[in-house]
Amino acid sequence: MSTALLLIPALVLDAILGEPKWLWSRVPHPAVMMGRLVQKLDEGLNAGAGKRAKGVLAVVVVLLVGLTLGWILSWLGGLVSLLIAAILIAQRSLIDHVGAVATGLRQSLPAGRAAVAMIVSRDTDTMTGPQVARSAIESGAENFSDGVIAPAFWFLIAGLPGLLIYKLINTADSMIGYRNETYAEFGWAAARLDDALNLIPARASALLMAAVTGNIRDWGAISVDARKHRSPNAGWPEAAMARALGVALAGPRSYDGEMRDFPWVNESGAKSADAFAITRCTQVLWKSWALTLALMVALTLLF
Repeated sequence: MSTALLLIPALVLDAILGEPKWLWSRVPHPAVMMGRLVQKLDEGLNAGAGKRAKGVLAVVVVLLVGLTLGWILSWLGGLVSLLIAAILIAQRSLIDHVGAVATGLRQSLPAGRAAVAMIVSRDTDTMTGPQVARSAIESGAENFSDGVIAPAFWFLIAGLPGLLIYKLINTADSMIGYRNETYAEFGWAAARLDDALNLIPARASALLMAAVTGNIRDWGAISVDARKHRSPNAGWPEAAMARALGVALAGPRSYDGEMRDFPWVNESGAKSADAFAITRCTQVLWKSWALTLALMVALTLLF
């Protein structure tokens, strides 16, 4: 059965159900189990000399687990593949988390800070309202690429093995792909492979956002802004979202009490984003999701 055909109900099922608490409060979510695997590899290998080589070994183990498990599960039939894809695509969860920040900001600044702290790793305790809003919008744009388009893309290209490999590597990058003393060497392979796997999805995400907001004509400016970002991939959906909303994103922010002077994306845009801007962001994300769904339908009809 065509992976494009399976993606259609998977995208719809995720959009309707999201992450049902009644289920994941009783059994471990696959993402949690992936995290446990990465944690075990970190605890077992990230010590002593040769950390980069050990990090490469950890990535090889992750790849083999994803490939083997994906191959076995794919033999159980299309329904199993569809359900796993629906579980590992996170559109509804993304919208819920980003939307919660808008709800929080409308209540009070502390409530907005508490909500955004659930989805970003930067310091949130002293954020202003616009900083909270911009952080939520950045997270929404970046995670649309990481959590929706990239999983869908790799499922489309390589079925369940491709999807599981992507999710495992993305999980590894989120846990060990840091440029600090602990992970600079051990997490190097995971971070570089995650960059490679997100190369096409990040640009596709930006293209989808530009298409649904009528900003294709600004693609050149989006490309310039994307390359200012510290990440080779995250800048693309952020730059497209910044243009779609007319806001400036990225820029200076604090991590672990240290202010970092990152460049602005769409620097001429408004820096006074608010709860309404977050809501507009979620609308762009839904429109981009709908265009993705329409493209899957077109692929199914054509091939």
